[in-house]
Amino acid sequence: MFNRVIYLLLLLLPTACSVSPVAVDEETGQSLGIFPDYAGCTIPPNIAPLNFSLSDTYEEARVLFTFGSNVWEVKAGSKQFTFPASRWKKMLEASAGKTIEVKIKEKKNGRWIGYAPFTFQVASEPADPYIAYRLIEPGYELWNAMGIYQRDLETYAQFPIMENKMTENNCMNCHSFCMQNPEKMLFHMRGSLGSTLLIQGGEIEKLNTKTEQTMSALVYPSWHPSGRFVAFSVNDTKQAFHMNDRNRVEVYDDKSDVVVYDVERHEIITAPALFSDAWMETFPTFSPDGKTLYFCSAETRFLPDEFTRVKYNLCSLSFDPETRTFGQVVDTLFNAKENDGSISFPRVSPDGKYLMYTKASYGNFSIWHKDADLYMINLRSGEHYPLDNVNSHEVESYHSWSSNSRWVVFSSRRSDGLYTRLYITYINDEGQAEKPFLVPQKDVTFYHAFMKSYNIPEFITGKVKRQGYRIRQTAKTGKGIDVTFSSEKAKALYQE
Repeated sequence: MFNRVIYLLLLLLPTACSVSPVAVDEETGQSLGIFPDYAGCTIPPNIAPLNFSLSDTYEEARVLFTFGSNVWEVKAGSKQFTFPASRWKKMLEASAGKTIEVKIKEKKNGRWIGYAPFTFQVASEPADPYIAYRLIEPGYELWNAMGIYQRDLETYAQFPIMENKMTENNCMNCHSFCMQNPEKMLFHMRGSLGSTLLIQGGEIEKLNTKTEQTMSALVYPSWHPSGRFVAFSVNDTKQAFHMNDRNRVEVYDDKSDVVVYDVERHEIITAPALFSDAWMETFPTFSPDGKTLYFCSAETRFLPDEFTRVKYNLCSLSFDPETRTFGQVVDTLFNAKENDGSISFPRVSPDGKYLMYTKASYGNFSIWHKDADLYMINLRSGEHYPLDNVNSHEVESYHSWSSNSRWVVFSSRRSDGLYTRLYITYINDEGQAEKPFLVPQKDVTFYHAFMKSYNIPEFITGKVKRQGYRIRQTAKTGKGIDVTFSSEKAKALYQE
């Protein structure tokens, strides 16, 4: 028993420790690569320790942090630097709005070599403390285990929101939160328990969302800031595979529309501009004041033959939540005919200043398009520009804003072209994105061995209450509420 206790205590010891600074025998002036690459990043003052490893071999290694008049030297252990959480937290708190210098020292052949320092810029504004995401194998047709999880960014802790091992191993997707609120969310279940689960605090509703007037159950969601409405697309989606193309998979819509669900009336409303045969509308998102609905729209094509000719505009339409009515004039923010590209995943910053979107050469399901990059619109000036600091040679796709409009979490396949990982970037006063950083893990080798992709990252302001059992019971035993298509709106729609 005593030996077991000693063993457990040893496991709990940190793999790096604070030590007195050592003198350097030689300064190289050269940079030394680290993994993950955190050099030059802007980080929030409430992020978990950014542990990292070095790119070469050494007898011993140290890292010296200099912040203000303070210094902190840490010794590497187990081939990586693992920083004590309490000391790291104090350093970031003392450095909010300031710069931390990071200098690496390596001992080789008995001599200490010093490398050129790099910096972290610690922002004054914190990030929302949690992100939610789905974990799924990066396959195309088959999967076994999946779930929706939440990660505490101030630690490394991950907690399940819902896992499909509790619900007949069905698919679950499209989790969404109202204004980053962890107590107001929804997600879909597919398969034998097909439904939409809407969760508001302790209340859970099972919604049956397929109607006679819509081509499918509700799909891609966006909450109205009031929580009274949720915009959705309805989609007839197909999947195909390339025989000889750098994009492995093609996911496309034969047709699609946009509708708005009234949470209180359990009713769907829409407008001719959102619901037509000649156009495919998808990926709706509300503005933070709730008065504008943005969406993507492309002319209907003969598919799959013309899949490369499907190019989506970025559009907007006014919305009056008091009268549940839409405007008559569609504003086009990005015209696919006049510009080179196709738009997906529009997302407005909570302060209303910017809209971030994904741009690819064609289509709208950009998570497999290697040319997919992130762009920004300054909604005051109308300027469009690429976010060069975050884009890579691989896919950048889904993204979401923090509640203070300073941080964006986005998905990227830049590590290997196959697995999607999550990166966080800081949006500065000029609306530019700073160099992003990989969401940290305690063990630096974690991502080398983790064989699932992160899907639909969403910032949330707190922890989602764990109530998987109640969700399962509602999905399995509840009859569910049948959503209706507003007869008044349907009449007006068909008259058009």
